[in-house]
Amino acid sequence: MPQEDSKTIAAKLRKGELSNLYYIFGKDVVGVEKLTRRIIRTAVGENEDFALTKFDGKSLDMSSLEDTIQMMPMMSEYNCILINDYNCERPREEMHGQSAETYNKKLIGILKDIPPQTVIIFNVTGFEIKTKTEYRTGKTVITDKNKKLADFAAKNGTLCEMRIPTSGELAKMIAAKVSAGGSAISLDTAQELAEMCLCDTMTVENEVDKLCSYSGSREITRETLALLVHRQSGVTIFNLADAVASFNRKAAFDALDELMSDKENRGAILANITNAFLDLYRAACAKRSGKQIQDVVSDFSYAWEFKVKNAFRDSSRMNIDRIRACIKILRDTAVQLNSTSSDEKIVLEEAVTKMLMTGQQRRQQ
Repeated sequence: MPQEDSKTIAAKLRKGELSNLYYIFGKDVVGVEKLTRRIIRTAVGENEDFALTKFDGKSLDMSSLEDTIQMMPMMSEYNCILINDYNCERPREEMHGQSAETYNKKLIGILKDIPPQTVIIFNVTGFEIKTKTEYRTGKTVITDKNKKLADFAAKNGTLCEMRIPTSGELAKMIAAKVSAGGSAISLDTAQELAEMCLCDTMTVENEVDKLCSYSGSREITRETLALLVHRQSGVTIFNLADAVASFNRKAAFDALDELMSDKENRGAILANITNAFLDLYRAACAKRSGKQIQDVVSDFSYAWEFKVKNAFRDSSRMNIDRIRACIKILRDTAVQLNSTSSDEKIVLEEAVTKMLMTGQQRRQQ
């Protein structure tokens, strides 16, 4: 089968039509997780405890997978297997002298023999697949080693990319969710909310829950949005952290300039930058200790698993010593801002400069 969109897949699922193999990826991680849940629900219903097997792609045991694929389903029509974050670029954190091609070839060989009673889902939520857009067709083409597995899924099952939805598409989703919560919102206001959230579905869902809780049965208006919703910046805290990790001085200061242009929310900027680096530090320490994403989510009570997955992915760009040094700089910056009347922008610029210099010093060693 060729690549299919989520609406086509959802329509087939409503009819009970399932592929034996799915590969789901894309920048809309919430959408990836929702479609995954929908496929699992169609395949095994309420019998996940018996009929669903989950594998962590970063430590996938091929022999165990091969045995599980051939199992007969228990209390369900299908034997369902979910493999999260298998990365063909680096299939395992510890490669033990094996090449990525060796692991990938073994995996595809196993997938060539999927029995009719088995449904296998590959989904990607914790790392970014490199892609490009074909301008003639508008289709997304995977450009890294994950292309081989995705192409195999497209030929032998179903391949689906979850793109960031447009503001118009999100407006309909927002209106439906608000209506289900007992409130009301016009499509124009819903579209404005989507644009304020930069069409990020995770942010939209958070804001809708907050707005419904505040409004009760009243209509959510533009005035309500102005009161409760902070317009997201195209340059985020994460862009700043990424620029520091990459030693990119211009990008770091461009990000800080845009963040500081929001004068009403300046007080939260340092706290948010610090939280971003704390996420990286927790992830780096967890990886060094052999801990998994779920361990960090549980130990630190994260509301969103995706935030931890991003930290696990991005922490590889900075070693623990550098992350720790940046956190110390941010700590000292907080003390300075709380104990003096210094200009916030100047103090934060100095902090960013110090973090970049720490990285430069390490590069020169």
